Amino acid sequence: MSDHPSFDQKYTLNPIGRVSSPLVSRADAPKQGDEGTPDAWLVIASEYADAAQDLRVGQDVFVFTWLHQANRSVLRVHPRSNPQGRLYGVFSTRSPDRPNPIGLHRVTILEVNGETRIRVAELEAIDGTPVLDIKPILKPGRER
Repeated sequence: MSDHPSFDQKYTLNPIGRVSSPLVSRADAPKQGDEGTPDAWLVIASEYADAAQDLRVGQDVFVFTWLHQANRSVLRVHPRSNPQGRLYGVFSTRSPDRPNPIGLHRVTILEVNGETRIRVAELEAIDGTPVLDIKPILKPGRER
């Protein structure tokens, strides 16, 4: 018997919040956060407020999202939707369309409003996108 999970094992993810953004469709959203995104809010579910209490203005964090409008059957894409370019496997791209559409976003915290609303810069996720987790970006040699 192997200690490794089988490939058909299913896992459950529980969102901790959602994105509140002026970006309302995939067509509105830039490809990357540093390409002119408006500020957005992370709205944290009240049961996770304690987990967010030490986040601070100016802090850089990774936000993990579930790209709920992604096409999960896509395995190859033309990067940046350029049909003139060659096809690449999605694991070598930042395409939102992929088997497990987990978004990884490096953002800067601009405002903390209570313990359940966090305004961030450079988040290209659209309004209503589920937030899975928030993790600090640590400097080398620092642990938390």
